[in-house]
Amino acid sequence: MADAEKRLVIFDCDGVLVDSEPLSIAVLVKAMREEGVVISEEEAYERFLGRSLATLVETLHREFNIFAGEAFLERIRSDLYARFRASLQPIKGMAETLDALDGPRCVASSSQLERIRLSLGVTGLLDRLEPDIFSATMVKRGKPAPDLFLYAAERMGAEPRHCIVVEDSPAGIMAAKAAGMTVFAFTGGAHANLQSYLAELRRLSPDVTFDVMPDLIHLVRKHRA
Repeated sequence: MADAEKRLVIFDCDGVLVDSEPLSIAVLVKAMREEGVVISEEEAYERFLGRSLATLVETLHREFNIFAGEAFLERIRSDLYARFRASLQPIKGMAETLDALDGPRCVASSSQLERIRLSLGVTGLLDRLEPDIFSATMVKRGKPAPDLFLYAAERMGAEPRHCIVVEDSPAGIMAAKAAGMTVFAFTGGAHANLQSYLAELRRLSPDVTFDVMPDLIHLVRKHRA
């Protein structure tokens, strides 16, 4: 098999497979305000988008003096999961894209496995991606460190240079670059209208930027050619 045919497509979950970022950020902002910290959604995106739970907990404590103990995290989970079950949607065209996309693929997300599977389950995508789902809880360091993407590639039997990462967050793009992988930045999520967010993505210079998910089919084929 030629090297190009071995290219593994690694999907982030939140903001790439499912349009969850506005729900997640709204829940986090609400929880922080209940702890007496007022933060705008734009600032929350800048600080937390694409980061792991461990990084979230550390940042809340270090920068906002919020102790994100189990009660705080459970309150967030309960609120978020209820919103997911009520209104979470897949990224437009995602199911059709997965069905048309040839070759190996997997999920590598900063979220915990329970949340990833819930997200994919309520949006009808889980059967298309199981069992190849990897979480930042499986590695020592979350994004922007490369650990998760390197772990996913190893588990899938792919060399980093043969991997295409589909990401929406600056942290994820940095992680993919640090892993030596090709990175496609997806800017079609509901949160992608923030100018500061788009400016940061441009600064990071992903290999490809696209905003309509079905375009991924020909973009991947082009990079496999």
